[in-house]
Amino acid sequence: MKNFFNNRLTDIKESYNELVHKVSWPTQSELASSTIVVMVASIIAALVIWLIDWCINLVMHSVYNVAG
Repeated sequence: MKNFFNNRLTDIKESYNELVHKVSWPTQSELASSTIVVMVASIIAALVIWLIDWCINLVMHSVYNVAG
């Protein structure tokens, strides 16, 4: 049981060391740029999905109006 806790403590220490010393964190300007890219891509994806949904809706209304 003691070995289990020692292993967990070692894992935590190694994780902390990696986060502090080995990870390259983005600068504030890089983070802002990435955020803008994600926002624009999300808006474009939402518009594409909306357009596809609108087209399918038109087709379905046409089919049901002809059938009804």
